[in-house]
Amino acid sequence: MARLMVIAGGSWQCPIVKTAKEMGHYVVCTNLYEDSPAFKFADASVVINVLDKEGNLKVAEEYKPDAVLTEQTDIAVPTVAYVAEQCGLKGIGSDVAGRFTNKFRMREYASSAGIPMPKYRLCHSVDEAADFLSDMETCIIKPIDSQSSRGIHIVKTRDEIAEYFDDCVQYSNADRAILIEEFIDGTEFTVDGVKTGSEYVVTAISQKDHYEYNPSVANRLVFTHHNDRYDYDSLRSENTRLIAAMGLPFGLTHTEYKYRDGKFYLIETAARGGGTKISSDITKLVSGIDCNRLYLNMLTGGSEEIIRGSKHDCAVLGFFDFKPGTITDIKGVEEALKQPGVHDIKLEVKVGDTLMQAQDDRSRCGYYILFADSLKELCDRERRLKETVKVITK
Repeated sequence: MARLMVIAGGSWQCPIVKTAKEMGHYVVCTNLYEDSPAFKFADASVVINVLDKEGNLKVAEEYKPDAVLTEQTDIAVPTVAYVAEQCGLKGIGSDVAGRFTNKFRMREYASSAGIPMPKYRLCHSVDEAADFLSDMETCIIKPIDSQSSRGIHIVKTRDEIAEYFDDCVQYSNADRAILIEEFIDGTEFTVDGVKTGSEYVVTAISQKDHYEYNPSVANRLVFTHHNDRYDYDSLRSENTRLIAAMGLPFGLTHTEYKYRDGKFYLIETAARGGGTKISSDITKLVSGIDCNRLYLNMLTGGSEEIIRGSKHDCAVLGFFDFKPGTITDIKGVEEALKQPGVHDIKLEVKVGDTLMQAQDDRSRCGYYILFADSLKELCDRERRLKETVKVITK
């Protein structure tokens, strides 16, 4: 049994804590809120901001973990790297963590390796961003080091930059600045993978759709092994080259691309698994690899052999989009959970809540995960689920 420290304790950290407990490990979890969901699965919990490196180091000095980690959250990655360094534990290092979490550094590093990407600029003022925008029709502004699509806006004019600048910059933690980029108007993809000391394997690729009213927020990710319109073998190769160039020694990865004019353009990459149970559940459904268990083995001296179990041809991670208003009733969730191919459903709302359109990833009202062995079967199961689950508003 190892003693583990998990930094961040939201919903998406619950799977890694549960897996660690199933493997017989002792877990202490830190997060900002007393009611953090992962706390109830841990052996011990400490309320502290995941951005507080020194505070988390003090927790580590008290509990003396054998390993420190995070999963499915970007903002904790630098803290994990720092604590691991200070305690002499296995980690990816602060320099590598910075490459994956500071979007400007990410761009600079990947660009030097020849990875295709949109034009970009680091900006500390509206004027700097407006100057960059003057050379192109549409741009996107984003915080330097945030997550969950918070503070991201598509802009076409200087007035729009001025309108959204403060909202964007408030989510930048390392520097009071934003990143402005050329907007790539193309199909978006995610690529998840796992890196051991000896090899890197792509575990899942999805094609993304977005809400019509907010193209910055995804509402559907379809995971398949192949795609008739896009060369997934080429995408796997490009992503493998990217991770090698970024110098990640081990761990999970989650990368986003957009396809335009025959190229996959890097949007961003992360040294952690995909959120909303992508790395913990979906990658296992479509690759047969238990990535969380493998990641924990890497940290605790266990076997790093990549073992593949049974898998499915496809899966979908979908996000509900019900009519805005006050919720008067919720129907069909328990019935839908019994349907073939339904892996998980979770609604983040309850009767009496006011339902609004999603402004970022965290404000989506709920998700579902389905699997199947053909796209037709997957679409049939998805249609049946949507006919069953109802959120009534007025």
